Amino acid sequence: MKAMALCSSRGVPVIDSATYSPLLIQSMATQKPLPAAAKTVGSRKNSTVFPLGEKGPRSSPITTSPPIKLLTRVEQLKLLTKAEKAGLLSAAEKFGLSLSTIEKLGLLSKAEELGVLSAATDPGTPGVLLSLSLVLLLLGPSCVYLVPEDYPWQIALQVAVALLSVVAGSAAFAASNFVSNLQK
Repeated sequence: MKAMALCSSRGVPVIDSATYSPLLIQSMATQKPLPAAAKTVGSRKNSTVFPLGEKGPRSSPITTSPPIKLLTRVEQLKLLTKAEKAGLLSAAEKFGLSLSTIEKLGLLSKAEELGVLSAATDPGTPGVLLSLSLVLLLLGPSCVYLVPEDYPWQIALQVAVALLSVVAGSAAFAASNFVSNLQK
């Protein structure tokens, strides 16, 4: 007489009463695993997985995004041509910011030291800039609402914080869109 154990849809064991014997115990370790248990869900890249029911380890596939080619994207968007047509280069030169001035001041090496160029290729930068812009755009109205208007310096503080948050929030939002377009 052999006892047969089945599992219901909820995973509860169901015993066949016709062949049930209290003396016969079947080990669950020898049973085949459920097909759902053989599937693995992992969040780590390059991790080794030991799936149930299969012999040996299995490496998870590598899912990496292609590297962002910043200069290629600038060329595709024709940003330098658009800057020239908009008169940005001549306006910068009128303010004393020419390529020779940039070279003398060492602005490119300073930007490299601060990580501006690597931030432009980082996939997380547009999201961080967007979050920063939302925080800054909410800061102005909250300051106006929370700071009382009892003294003139409080009103001046409200105006200064509101203007600064609108300008900085708008700039962060524009930078987020710009970097996002560069990374596409």
